[in-house]
Amino acid sequence: MKHTASKTWLIHGQEVTEQQIVSAILRRDSYTTKEFLYRQCYPLFSAIYNKYYTDCDNVFEFINEIYVYILFPRKETGHCKLQDFGYRCSLTMWLKIVAENFCHQLFTKKRDLSEDNITPSDRFAFECDSLQSEVKALNMQDLHKILSMMPCERYCRLIQLRYVEEKTNEEVAALLAITMAVYYNVHKRAKAQFCEMLRKEGLI
Repeated sequence: MKHTASKTWLIHGQEVTEQQIVSAILRRDSYTTKEFLYRQCYPLFSAIYNKYYTDCDNVFEFINEIYVYILFPRKETGHCKLQDFGYRCSLTMWLKIVAENFCHQLFTKKRDLSEDNITPSDRFAFECDSLQSEVKALNMQDLHKILSMMPCERYCRLIQLRYVEEKTNEEVAALLAITMAVYYNVHKRAKAQFCEMLRKEGLI
């Protein structure tokens, strides 16, 4: 990552300021957004991604989540987080703080789940955090049975789309016609309900 003392960045051979980068991201300039967030900031996001258990399959999906998070308008002000960036620190420092806070709110730190301090109830929650392997281990008949047992049709639909059809979080949210902010809460409850059905059937 090339970052000069004057807080300019090299974007496809041209020096640009952080103000220009922020402005480009806010106006949905895909050229600058991909170069800065997805290429030059990749090591930063990769380091954070590797510290947490997330619902993301890879670093790029994690960056997608952060991108939505910093551009989603807040109900109180109508402004997104990036609009309120005040340049009191570097843009990369701000992104690191925002991404860490995002993870603290949604995910459990990897180091907090060592074998020495996992209780039985923690272990169940941990195993349910990633359902991909659980779903793939089921035959189709058992899978349909578990899905049919779920009392909430919306949760069932989410699990079907995300883990059976393997769509991305953004695609599932769009198909369910909900915002990403709402999606995270629904996703968490859907996973908990699915795991409860697996437990009742003695499958985990």
